[in-house]
Amino acid sequence: MNIPNKDKYRLQDKMQLVLKVNYSSAFFSVLFGLVCMFLLDIQGVIPYVFFAFAALNLLNTLLYKTHKVLTTTYNVTSILAMIGAILITLFSGGIQSPFIFVLAIVVFAGYVTTKIYGRIYLVVNLIVVALIFLYDLSDFKISENTVPLESRNWFAFLSVIFAVYLLGGVFGKNLLRAHHKLYKSRREVQQRIEEKETLLKEVHHRVKNNLQTVSSLLSLQSRAVADDKISSIIKSSQNRVVSMAMVHEMLYKRDDYLSKIEFKPYVKELSEYLVRSVKGNSNDVSVNLDMADTKLSIDTVIPLGLIINETITNALKYGIKEDQPGELFISLKKISDNRFEMLIGDDGIGYPEEIGPKTSKSLGLKLIYNLARQLRGTISRDSSKKGTHYRMEFEEIIEDFTAIE
Repeated sequence: MNIPNKDKYRLQDKMQLVLKVNYSSAFFSVLFGLVCMFLLDIQGVIPYVFFAFAALNLLNTLLYKTHKVLTTTYNVTSILAMIGAILITLFSGGIQSPFIFVLAIVVFAGYVTTKIYGRIYLVVNLIVVALIFLYDLSDFKISENTVPLESRNWFAFLSVIFAVYLLGGVFGKNLLRAHHKLYKSRREVQQRIEEKETLLKEVHHRVKNNLQTVSSLLSLQSRAVADDKISSIIKSSQNRVVSMAMVHEMLYKRDDYLSKIEFKPYVKELSEYLVRSVKGNSNDVSVNLDMADTKLSIDTVIPLGLIINETITNALKYGIKEDQPGELFISLKKISDNRFEMLIGDDGIGYPEEIGPKTSKSLGLKLIYNLARQLRGTISRDSSKKGTHYRMEFEEIIEDFTAIE
């Protein structure tokens, strides 16, 4: 199984943290046990619990190299530490033992590893502390304070030093190192994201400029052609290029989404451009848009833009005659998770019902139906209304690209 690089780094950081804590806690457990036995004259359970914890913890750490399951190693260490802390607490004063604070370190270690384990050990240790308190209040005793009276202050002092060192010197230091690595990694990832966004915006800018250059060339070519029919065909091609260039221009200008387009502003700008292009600046054609603020992918907007371009161009050329007033209507609504319904119409004279993509030689009409299929949708004509009206149902196309490392 391939693990993403960032997950590998996190796993390695956790592994190093657990292993360092295990080795450090084992070493200081042995040292604390020797101090208790030979300097503080503490006999019986307490020093042997320290030695046993150190030995079992080292064995647990060595076994990790065999099974490679970090969670198992961590949980065994935590359980050993909790059992050891409970035994030492019971034999060093119960609820008044300074060693009881080591239980808090087990909880802290849980939260360092995962939030779930932290919560589990928090609940368990709260119950343990409550039980120790109730045990001290009861008359039933199975243990006594084995720390000699003259050594209790030193035992308390060393217990606090032991807890503070584990918390700050071992956990704190390694946690800070891991946090620093994570911060550095996040900063590098953020920098790479910003570089890619800048590059992507530059790509959209260049594509937009290239398409505008093509549009300008087509415009020059149309003016140089004497045949009105050929000039009209070239002009239609120019409008198709412009409809695609507008998409890349809007993506270039956006600061948030670099793969989604706000559809309503795009349709408004495109339809107004087409009205000016076909009817001139002085016209009596209105555009009525009925759609919510919707963001669609670039792979969806470009075919939709071409469909809108063809339907509006046909309406302006053949439906709304000469300088007559007219109205264009475009609506969009979401009908399911990623499917939409778009209505496009005009109040012009329309065209005969028998004319369709199979019977007509019109490239624009064929484009409308072919682009609808490209969007995994269907398009139908409503002949009951005045003018030309289309109902289109389509699916948003979202391409899934896998990043190349």
